[in-house]
Amino acid sequence: MRIDKFLKNARIIKRRTVGKDACDGGRISINDQVAKPGDQVKPGDIITIRYGDGEQKVEVLELLEHAPKDKAGDMYREL
Repeated sequence: MRIDKFLKNARIIKRRTVGKDACDGGRISINDQVAKPGDQVKPGDIITIRYGDGEQKVEVLELLEHAPKDKAGDMYREL
């Protein structure tokens, strides 16, 4: 699954275009490699998202094409 789509489906980032812009700006990393919007993620990958002064690290647990609100949190684990 593409990183921009994963971020949207997991409800980490509100819109896919915002995820794309974050990737283009170099604020998203997959396993310590700067991510492009089309990069693929798989279970076990560590995603780092940098926001202003802070950062958020999550581990991909599951990939769901259509995740209802109550299942979105099951797609990742905060580190």
